[in-house]
Amino acid sequence: MRLLVTGGAGYVGGVTAAVLAEGGHEVTVIDDLSTGNRDGVHPAARFIEAPVAEVAGDVLAEGDFDGVLHFAARSLVGESCEDPAAYWHGNVGTSLALLDAMRATGTTNLVFSSTAATYGEPERVPITEDMPKAPTNPYGATKLAIDHAITSYAEAYGLAATSLRYFNVAGAWGGFGENRVVETHLIPLVLQVALGHRDKILVFGDDWPTADGTCVRDYIHVKDLADAHLLALESNEAGRHRIYNLGSGDGYSVRQVIDTCREVTGREIPEQLAPRRAGDPATLIASSAKAVEELGWRPERTDLRTIVADAWEFTEALGDRAHSAPA
Repeated sequence: MRLLVTGGAGYVGGVTAAVLAEGGHEVTVIDDLSTGNRDGVHPAARFIEAPVAEVAGDVLAEGDFDGVLHFAARSLVGESCEDPAAYWHGNVGTSLALLDAMRATGTTNLVFSSTAATYGEPERVPITEDMPKAPTNPYGATKLAIDHAITSYAEAYGLAATSLRYFNVAGAWGGFGENRVVETHLIPLVLQVALGHRDKILVFGDDWPTADGTCVRDYIHVKDLADAHLLALESNEAGRHRIYNLGSGDGYSVRQVIDTCREVTGREIPEQLAPRRAGDPATLIASSAKAVEELGWRPERTDLRTIVADAWEFTEALGDRAHSAPA
């Protein structure tokens, strides 16, 4: 297939584009490199450095694209609270421009990178797709707004679309992994400590109602995530917008993640207890039963040690080229 990947220089977009390229698909990546890395683009992919909203129409007008995978977005929760305008314009505005470009060029197959942040703080776990959507920050709100827009475009214009709501993505594949300028995810933060780029890892509360008192999250390997995108693209139906949660269905605590990182890296990894963060749910675990049943998706790398080992191999290979920031 001939595919357009927006945000294909970022973490999930870059790994997915690499999986597609390695699978023999013709991949074009659009990314403005505002948060992505040029070396995160697979060498077999055609790369266009530009804002998606500005060039998507011209790129799609070249014709014969079999589908679009839309990853381009701002994704920092804290930043979205501080500068919501950047998120409403950057996420929703860009997505609407892409949807209009697809409509104008007759490109009808879309997979959208959505998020578990659309659910906010759930009343129960595991989280299913029919649970209330109540995002607690502008980032989650913009992703939910885009989901609503996609639904209306599918119903009115025959768009074939799937939104995939990720939980905690981690790991690496094929030399591609997570290397953000501003990192907020637990596993890469812990590995930065192991690498010596940070002094310690902060543990936000040890009195949560969980087995060891630290927060529990559902971790999904980025390669399993990429596989789901291709399954969605190949099974999309005109006039229908499907939404699926993607997670492992298991939960690991902050303490388990840190201990596993110590085991995998053989490093000490100092930690420091810090106060709870406002808005942090104690436990977030996905139900991916719908994706398993309807897409035929089977996550294969659900073991935490495998996820951490793959991430560590990538992070260690980066060495001093890894992005880092003060703890």
